[in-house]
Amino acid sequence: MRISLIALFLFATTLMADYSHQPIDQKLIDSKIKIIDIRTPSEWKTTGLVKGSFPIMFFDENGNYDMNGFLAQLNQKVKKNERFALICNSGSRSKVLGTYLGKQLEYSVIDLDGGIQYAIGKKIPLEPYKPKP
Repeated sequence: MRISLIALFLFATTLMADYSHQPIDQKLIDSKIKIIDIRTPSEWKTTGLVKGSFPIMFFDENGNYDMNGFLAQLNQKVKKNERFALICNSGSRSKVLGTYLGKQLEYSVIDLDGGIQYAIGKKIPLEPYKPKP
């Protein structure tokens, strides 16, 4: 009985969650979905950003994060029910954050597998990072 209740709870949580993952491609970019780049400023400077994406750092260089600060910035860019994508360097950080945002906070998130490295390999258009003064 207890196992059935746990299974039912997990199934219901999955139904409410809106988290998916896929590699970035031109079709996704053409859809005009907002892409949130959660890497660090030094990473943005090194590789640039997917053209049109929004840089909002989540984990700093030491692995620390400020969830409230991140959510405040995120909520300025996307509405709670608006589907958006997360990208990091390789897909590890975006998977962790995307899972949490989608399954716990009920955002509609696409985690971009392979991150910016995959995008570079697929020749996805990038633009230089320009910090705001």
